[in-house]
Amino acid sequence: MKSTVEQLSPTRVRINVEVPFSELKPDFDRAYKELAKQVRLPGFRPGKAPAKLLEARIGRGAVLEQVVNDALPARYSQAVTTTEVKPLGQPDIEITKIEDGELLEFTAEVDVRPEITLPDLSELKISVDPVVIADEDIDTELQNLRARFGTLTGVDRAAQDGDFVSIDLTATVNGEDVPEAKTEGLSHEVGSGQLIEGLDEAIIGLKSGESKVFTTTLAAGEHAGQESEVTVTVGSIKERELPEADDEFAQLASEFDTIDELKESLTGQVRRLKSIQQAEQIRDAALEALLDQVEVPLPEKIVQAQVDDTVHNAIHGLDHDEAKFEEALKEQGSSREEFDADARSSAEKAVKTQLLMDAIADDLDIQVGQNDLTERLVLMSRQYGIEPQQLLQVLQENNQLPAMFADVRRGLTVAAVVEAATVTDTDGNVIDTAEFFGSPASEADIVEALQADEAEDAGEDDADDADDDIEEVADATEAESESAEAK
Repeated sequence: MKSTVEQLSPTRVRINVEVPFSELKPDFDRAYKELAKQVRLPGFRPGKAPAKLLEARIGRGAVLEQVVNDALPARYSQAVTTTEVKPLGQPDIEITKIEDGELLEFTAEVDVRPEITLPDLSELKISVDPVVIADEDIDTELQNLRARFGTLTGVDRAAQDGDFVSIDLTATVNGEDVPEAKTEGLSHEVGSGQLIEGLDEAIIGLKSGESKVFTTTLAAGEHAGQESEVTVTVGSIKERELPEADDEFAQLASEFDTIDELKESLTGQVRRLKSIQQAEQIRDAALEALLDQVEVPLPEKIVQAQVDDTVHNAIHGLDHDEAKFEEALKEQGSSREEFDADARSSAEKAVKTQLLMDAIADDLDIQVGQNDLTERLVLMSRQYGIEPQQLLQVLQENNQLPAMFADVRRGLTVAAVVEAATVTDTDGNVIDTAEFFGSPASEADIVEALQADEAEDAGEDDADDADDDIEEVADATEAESESAEAK
C-alpha cells in the first residue's frame, strides 16, 4: 500500500492511498466466507459454495462493493499510522479509482493537530492573589457548624429570613392552571433561593395561613420561560436555635475539648480551602498566559461540533423549540445572536486549550500511568455516586475511555507547566505549588479529592478494586486516545 499526504490547511490534510488488489486477498476471502453463509446454492452446504459460483449468483460488482467498504477503515488507519498524521475527528473518504484486479485508490480528508510553536515554559510568570484568612471567614465556618447542630422550634410570628416554613404553591399562566407547579406541604428555608425567583421575598412577612401572589418566570416544564402568577400559602413557621459556641459545643461537634481548639481547626480548614482556590487561580492563570502567547490554528469542524453540542444541550429541555429558546434568552436579557457568539467563543477557547495542552504533553513526553487513570476513575465514581467498576463499564460501552485518558493527560500537562513556571502572589511572595501540582493527579482532581477527604479511606479501597480492570484497558486506551483528542 502507498500513501501520501497533502496539507490543505494548517489543520486539515488529504491522505491519498493506493492499495494493490493483491493486498485485498484477505478481504475477498472474508467477503466470500460471509456471502457463502447468506447465499444458498443447490448442491452445496451453507458456507461451502465456491467463490466463482457466488459471483455468478450475486454479481462481481456486489462482491467488490462489500470488499471495498469493509477494507477502507483498516486501510485508512494503516495510512494514518504510516504517514504519522494526528487526526481529529472522523475523515471524509472518497473512492477515486477502482481497477478491478489491479488497483484501489481513495482519499481521506481529515482535521489534524496543527504544528504549534511552543514558548519556553521556564520563562512563564504567573501572579495570583495571596491567601488571606480573615476573622469573618472563621466566624462563618463556626456559624455553619452551629447550624448543623441547631434545633427547629415553632414560632407564632411572621416569617423571617432564615426561618424554615411549610408552604403550598399554585401557579397560572395566562389564567390557566399549571398542574406540574402545584405542591403542598413543601419544606423551604427562607432566603436559600433554592426554588423559584421571588418566592423568598413573597414569604417574608407572611404569618401561618396567609397567602401572597407574585409574578415569576417558570424555569422548567411545559411553560418554561413564560411569566406566571404564583400563589404561596404559608403553613408552619419554625426558627433555628443555635447552640452556644462554647467548650460543650466543641465536644459535641468535634473531637476537640475546647472551643479554642475547634476554632484553630476551622482556621486550618479555611486555609486549606483558600489554598485550593488559589491553586485554581494558578491553573487558570497558567492557561490564560499560554493562550495569550501562543498562536493555535483552529480546525473549523471540531469547533463547530462543540458549538452544535452547546446549542443542542441548551434547547433540548425546550423540546428543541427555537421560538421558546429565543423567548427564554430574551427573558434573560440576551438574544440568539449573543448566545451563538458566546458559544463559538467558548468552543474556540476550549479547542485551542486542548490542542495546546496536547502539543506541550508531546513535547514534554507526558505519560499517563495506571495509577493516574485509577485515581480519575475513583474520583468520577464518587461524583456520579456509583462503583468504580460500574463506571468503568459505562465508559467502555460508550467509548469514553479515550476521552478520559486525554483529559487526564492534559491535567498532568497543566501540572508540569505550573511546575516549570515562576508563580508568585501579588505581594511578590513565591508560591510553593508542589502541594497541588506536584502529584500524579491533575489539579482539578486534587481539588475534588480535597473536598472529599472524609471519603479517603473508602476511596483507597475502591481504587484497589478498580486497579485490575484499569490495567486491562490502559494500553488500549492510550492507543485509541489520539483519535478522540479534540472531541
